[in-house]
Amino acid sequence: MQKKNLETIAREDGRFSPAAIRFVYEGLGFTAKKVADEPRHVTGQMLCEGMKKLAVEKWGRLALLVLKTWGIEATRDFGEIVYLMIRHKWMSAQPTDSIEDFDDVYDFQTVFKEQFEF
Repeated sequence: MQKKNLETIAREDGRFSPAAIRFVYEGLGFTAKKVADEPRHVTGQMLCEGMKKLAVEKWGRLALLVLKTWGIEATRDFGEIVYLMIRHKWMSAQPTDSIEDFDDVYDFQTVFKEQFEF
């Protein structure tokens, strides 16, 4: 069976835009290079930190708006996308990983608006 592309996965799931799913996929590679101590495994918390850095690098003060437009409103949403990609064989998880690793890692309003630095 052929692996579905990210656009098809997004369309079938319906919660997030294809751009959101591509962004999280890109964020995994970014995080493995920039944030993780050990490149073989990125935890949910590490991925959330990497996603924050990548979003600010790409969109600056518009990061919050871009993510919300795509249906991403909290760090848990990064986890929902990761586990969607795991189900479709785009990513893999360790037995110690869980969706809860993505719960409340940080508040979007706080990190993308109130604490934003130029």
